[in-house]
Amino acid sequence: MVGSSRRALFLVIFILVTCGFLGIVFGQKINPSAAPGGDADVRDSLRQFTTVYDVVEQNYAEPVNPDKAIYNGAIPGMLHVLDPHSNFFDPKAYSLLREDQRGKYYGVGMTVGPRNNKVIVIAPFVGTPAYRAGIRPGDIIAAVDGKPTDNMSTGDVADLLKGPKGTTVHITILREGADKPLEFAVVRDEIPRYSVDLHFLIKPGIGYMHVSGFNETTEHEVADALDQMGDLKGLILDLRQNPGGLLNEGVGVADKFLHKGQLIVSHHGRSSPEKRYTAAHGNGGKDYPLVVLVNRGTASAAEIVAGAIQDHDRGLIVGETTFGKGLVQTVYPLSENTGLALTTAKYYTPSMRLIQRDYANVSLYDYYFNRESEENEHNASREVKLTDSGRTVYGGGGITPDVKIAAVKSNHFQDSLLQHYAFFNFAKHYAVTHHPAKNFEVDDVVLLDFRKFLDDEKIAYTEAELLENNAWVRSNIKSEIFVDVFGQEEGLKVRAETDPQVTKALDLLPQAKSLAENARKIVAERTGGHPLSQ
Repeated sequence: MVGSSRRALFLVIFILVTCGFLGIVFGQKINPSAAPGGDADVRDSLRQFTTVYDVVEQNYAEPVNPDKAIYNGAIPGMLHVLDPHSNFFDPKAYSLLREDQRGKYYGVGMTVGPRNNKVIVIAPFVGTPAYRAGIRPGDIIAAVDGKPTDNMSTGDVADLLKGPKGTTVHITILREGADKPLEFAVVRDEIPRYSVDLHFLIKPGIGYMHVSGFNETTEHEVADALDQMGDLKGLILDLRQNPGGLLNEGVGVADKFLHKGQLIVSHHGRSSPEKRYTAAHGNGGKDYPLVVLVNRGTASAAEIVAGAIQDHDRGLIVGETTFGKGLVQTVYPLSENTGLALTTAKYYTPSMRLIQRDYANVSLYDYYFNRESEENEHNASREVKLTDSGRTVYGGGGITPDVKIAAVKSNHFQDSLLQHYAFFNFAKHYAVTHHPAKNFEVDDVVLLDFRKFLDDEKIAYTEAELLENNAWVRSNIKSEIFVDVFGQEEGLKVRAETDPQVTKALDLLPQAKSLAENARKIVAERTGGHPLSQ
């Protein structure tokens, strides 16, 4: 206990000292006698902290877990006083962060989730060890390497499935219809975490691409996806629920749609000089109409991409106002396999918009989840900037879409079916008994089977509810069946094809074309025939 306490205390002292001298790390000299964050103040703060921690450790009613007190208490508390995005990562969280950034991990390749106090297979990824072994959606994971999964969380089971490449993990499966547990010996392999999780031609010549995040492979994935879709006449770039990620990858993706030399983003902070990122390669003259779908979950690097496209009038931004994260974090690896993500700069779109939302006097919960008051805030109070063609855009509070489309809200009937996993469970049964082909459609016969399934499962519904939600029910049935039979990507494709916001985005492609063409004319007239904006 004493050793652990000293280790935790050393770590927090190390971080406090690091934060106090970040200016030196970045080459900026600090005058300790003049600056409030000088040597004397740091020493006083450390002395106060160690005194408080010593009193807590010796006198608290129960034994103090130093890792919990430091990792979960003191350090996050200190960082959250600064801003909502500076953060400390304990060993497990830091490992997951690096895994997300690298875009790969080592395991068996499947999504798992909770169902009725069990951990089940949601879907194996096509081509992975789990898929090749014959593991199916709906399989219950009863044990991993002989360890029963009863009372384990989904994360605990996922951790057991991961391991070094080439090692074998033994998975015990309970499958409906099987007389006894099934045993699988699966050899772990490198599993890519694709950030472009879906791309296809949604109409002849019209591409659709969803980018789920920005890791070390995203720019390359986007380039490959564009090549595979061929000579495009239009593109829907879906950045909904994209939380961001690596700044350089966001810059690389924006580069694919802009002209060479156009500014993508700039950032600077107290201890870091201004850095400007411009399109190094450009789109090679491929100026097809572009619609970018965004929502409240679109943040950080995804907002950089959307902001650059909007400021240069390259495409139409459609959906909801984005999250509003305009702070740049630098991740510092620390001892004990931990890491510190510290806000070191603010980033600005090409029109010099700072899109960061106000976080003063706002709780973390309200900052992330309660934004109703902000939605009603009038743009008149926000910073006004202009796009290349002179259109008005606003700073602060995220990227405001050119065309607003409210998120589709579910009703009680839809929530009930989802809470009972009705589509997932129906698809599991239907796929086994009917063996659907790629031309499968949900006709009246399938809907009759679904009604019988709801009756058997005692899931309440009315004929009026089924009729009112007919299109939604058909889409969900087909999507889950395609996931079960053909893999997760095929199921996602069905969802995209029937998504009301995607359908609206397709209708807006002509407007996106007019926007870009008009902007090019205005910029060309202004610059005497040189349409590029530097």
